[in-house]
Formats: sequence, structure tokens, C-alpha cells
Amino acid sequence: MKTLLLWDIDCTLIDSGGAGERGLKLALKREFGIDDDFAWLEYFGRTDLWIARTILEHHFGRASATDIQRFLDGYLKSLADEMHNPRARVLTGVAEIINHIASRSDIAQGLLTGNLQVGAQIKLGHLGLWARFPFGAFADDAEDRNELGPHALRRAAAHHGREFIPDQVFVIGDTPHDIACGKTVGARTIAVATGRYSLEQLRSHGPTAALQNLSDATAFLSLLN
Repeated sequence: MKTLLLWDIDCTLIDSGGAGERGLKLALKREFGIDDDFAWLEYFGRTDLWIARTILEHHFGRASATDIQRFLDGYLKSLADEMHNPRARVLTGVAEIINHIASRSDIAQGLLTGNLQVGAQIKLGHLGLWARFPFGAFADDAEDRNELGPHALRRAAAHHGREFIPDQVFVIGDTPHDIACGKTVGARTIAVATGRYSLEQLRSHGPTAALQNLSDATAFLSLLN
């Protein structure tokens, strides 16, 4: 086993159908009595911890560790229900790719996501993907996404009993934050324009490769060579 893939979740592997945002809105209303449409918040590619802190600071000027945890606990309670919506889906080509990778002995795959671990399990479990990713790095590990890479590499090494050198690691995601996160640990980066950012916008951040989507499994797999 020589190659490691580290996957983002939202708008890379899946579309939650807005479950995450609705979960945050419900938690803010239930726990703090505040209605907010988040039109002011640019949260794509950020960690859940960063998002919670930023929302609370926006409304209260401060965010204690207790209130952040209260907010996130409320969010996770709402998320499972919100995933039961008709728009939640695995994105085109993803199942074919990750199932193919799972059948190979030369490639490992895990997660590198801004979701809390429980939130990642709720989202991917609902859509039947959770079992494909035996390790990962999550918002529980760090608020700054750029600090997540070393956690993912450490867990990959522990799970597989070997180190993965940066040139053999690919970070796959749909935002400039995913690209920056991968570069922080010296990994190669594959950007996919299946989220908020266009192909041109992603390319301007200098990923190793950029794809419109993952519908062409052969094209994606060729990048690993």
C-alpha cells in the first residue's frame, strides 16, 4: 500500500440537501433563541468548531467553550433528522470510485473533513458510505482546518502500520480551504467543482489537478498515477 486518499465530505462525497445548515439554524434557535439565515456567513470549507464560534461571536461578541459545546450538541441532535430529506445524496461517480479504491491493496482512503466526527458519521452513515473510511481527521481535532492534516496522516499510519510520504498523499475537496489544507502537509491536491466554487476559482489556488466533478472514474483514477 503506497497511496493515501484523504476525502472531504460535503459537496465532495455527498450533498446533504442542506441538512447541515438547517441543523445549525435549529440549534441556534432552540439553544439561544436566535433566528439567523446565515446570509452573512462564508462557512464553506470551514470546520464545525470554527462555524459555531463565529456564529456565537457574531451574535454575542464572545463564545465560551461551554456555549460552543452547547451549540454543537444541539446541532448534532438536529442533524440526524435533517438528513432524512429527499435531496440528500451521494454525488455522481463517488460510489464507483470509493468502492473501486476499497477493492485495491495499493491505495488507502480516509477522511479529512471540517465535520465533527459524529456529524461525519451521521451524514455518511445515512448514505451508506461511513464504513468505507476507517480513519480520518475531524473538527474535534482542531478548529483551524490547516491543522487537521497531521492528525489524518498519524491515524493513517497507525491504521496501516506504515508512514505515507507527502508525495503519495492526495487531499480531495471542493474549496480553496481543502487545497490549502493539503498543501500544508505537502500533499497533492485534487479540487472538484461540485460545491460553491467554480473550476476557474479552484484552479486559481493552484491544486495539483482540478475536475468539474467525479463522474469520470477513469479520469480521476488516472490522476493517482
